[in-house]
Formats: sequence, C-alpha cells, structure tokens
Amino acid sequence: MALLKRVAEAGRQPIAFVLDGRPLSALAGDTVLTAVLTHAAQLRRSEFSGAPRAGFCMMGACQDCWIATESGERLRACGTFIEPGMRLVSGTGSLP
Repeated sequence: MALLKRVAEAGRQPIAFVLDGRPLSALAGDTVLTAVLTHAAQLRRSEFSGAPRAGFCMMGACQDCWIATESGERLRACGTFIEPGMRLVSGTGSLP
C-alpha cells in the first residue's frame, strides 16, 4: 500500500522509472521520494534496526532518505528529481 496518495494532478508528463526491477510511473517534477512513496509504504529499511524508513525531514537535513541506483550511486531521495528511465534499488527487494 502506498504511503502517499495523489489527490489532484493535471498537466504534468508521466515519467517511467524502475524500482527493484518493477516498472513504475511518476510525474515530471516529482522527487525520487515522492515517486517511490506513491507506490510503496516505505523507502528503505534502516541499516541498524531493519525498521521501515520513509524519510523524516523531507528537506535533505536528516540523511534518512538515501536510496541507490542500480549502478550503485547513492541519492538523497527528498532532494533528487525523478528522471526518465531511472533505475532504483531500495535494498529491501520488493517494497510492500
């Protein structure tokens, strides 16, 4: 179940991306965090406790929203805009 739900959107182009091997869609101007959380209940799991994480401050200060690309690049999901064809891995396999 998604953590975020879009209420009203008009006029933004869809952007295709891949999360954990699953093709998904976001809207132009979405951050990676928004793109992921409109499809999943969490962004990743804590490397310390295994607890689900979904970002905290939403402005890049807390370091809670790191996610990786398939090539291994780490991105701050709250401050990085989704790009067409972006391939992301959550480190948890398929997110719920």
